[in-house]
Amino acid sequence: MKEKIIILDFGSQYTQLIARRVREIEVYCEILPYNKLPELTEDVKAIILSGSPFSVKEENALHVELDSILGKIPVLGICYGAQYIANYCGGVVERSSKREYGKAELNILKEDTFFENVSASSQIWMSHGDSIYEVPEGYEIIAKTDSIPVAAFKAKDGTYDQPVYAIQFHPEVYHSVEGKDILKNFIRNISGLKQKWTPAQFVEDTVDRLKEQLGDEKVILGLSGGVDSSVAAFLLHKAIGPNLNCIFLNNGLLRKNEFEEVLESYKDKGLNVKGVDASNAFLNELEGVSDPEQKRKIIGRVFIEVFTKESTLIDGAKWLAQGTIYPDVIESVSVHGPSVTIKSHHNVGGLPDHLDLKIVEPLRMLFKDEVRKVGKEIGLDSQLINRHPFPGPGLAIRILGAITRDKVSLCQEADAIYIRNLRESGWYDKVWQAGAILLPVQSVGVMGDERTYEFTIALRAVNSVDGMTAEWSPLPHELLAKISSDIINNVKGINRVVYDISTKPPATIEWE
Repeated sequence: MKEKIIILDFGSQYTQLIARRVREIEVYCEILPYNKLPELTEDVKAIILSGSPFSVKEENALHVELDSILGKIPVLGICYGAQYIANYCGGVVERSSKREYGKAELNILKEDTFFENVSASSQIWMSHGDSIYEVPEGYEIIAKTDSIPVAAFKAKDGTYDQPVYAIQFHPEVYHSVEGKDILKNFIRNISGLKQKWTPAQFVEDTVDRLKEQLGDEKVILGLSGGVDSSVAAFLLHKAIGPNLNCIFLNNGLLRKNEFEEVLESYKDKGLNVKGVDASNAFLNELEGVSDPEQKRKIIGRVFIEVFTKESTLIDGAKWLAQGTIYPDVIESVSVHGPSVTIKSHHNVGGLPDHLDLKIVEPLRMLFKDEVRKVGKEIGLDSQLINRHPFPGPGLAIRILGAITRDKVSLCQEADAIYIRNLRESGWYDKVWQAGAILLPVQSVGVMGDERTYEFTIALRAVNSVDGMTAEWSPLPHELLAKISSDIINNVKGINRVVYDISTKPPATIEWE
């Protein structure tokens, strides 16, 4: 039995971060929509209520009946979760006269195992518009700040059979310096979870589950060369051996020489990898197409056509494996119902129904950094594990405006020079993702005694953990100067290089 914590999501931007911190404490957790209260089975050891952009005083506040969990299992309310517990149980919660946002100093008022090894005055992060002014009967205040009287409270001993804690700050964010210790105290001291959830345990559990789920049936996996599909492939191979069949499609929009290099990296690994060069099929359809959504739809349609053709050559296949990871799962379930489509998925959409195959997703409960840890655990090459994420539509969304074969070549050459310089300088492993974007902008330049009128390349490099948020990477000016010089001197058709210093949000990592 795998012990776990359930996080009820009330729509906070930090909900995934709570889950990440719990996982870092080596405890398994799952996120559920706020109105999907879990059945309190023996493996569910505690429940955390997340924050929310809503106020508990609003008409459209997110409501859930807490009687089924309060006192029956350890509960921790964070921000909105704390305010909701206070309001639900009869305390006083009101709109603050001003929004409390930013750093604050936590003053612990009562010694408690919840604050074990936490400084008496600890820096925390506030982000809320409501404040708790009176705690409910049967509860007591255990911490405050200079600006709010109730920063943390708990159910008094004897109020319930199981403990209830609530905090108005966000322990999951970096700016709450000892926040992770507070979460660890709730998990270990208050909830009594002792079991550790590690990459080694995940591999063992997953391989056993895959063996039971798949038996001796054949599985098809579309490899991309990235860490997610690679780790999924090796886990499946451990479970079913030669019954795994992998297909790697060249859509003509990969990085320079990537098709050959990826196939070489999988060579002699026993994965039954078939490389299919379908670049003409994709590029013919994309010629002259400018609209980003249309590009994605074309790539998705052609992918299905080519992948279907190749899959029918594998006799007796029953399953389609996908490298889905946990952020994909979470984002597909909005607290208000189906999420708004921001952009179409580039490849697997429609494949399961089209091929009449059952789906298997070995990584669906892992975050990106956990996938890398699992890859390391099963012995993948570091070059595969540390490979930067690369978008499924490839250079189609890094070539702004109409796609042509010449533009693909320009982008590939510039990108190859950029990535080579990052590797040679030691910056590749310091950056989470990097790529070159070809802009639909031509400008005047001078090369020798000649005037030029050529394209502009934008360089993008970001630091992130899972791609949900990202900071631009502060590459040294000397390195940027060398990259710019190398690109302009060696790629005919480019005479200007710029560097993107936008964060996500508000900008995205990719440009389309």
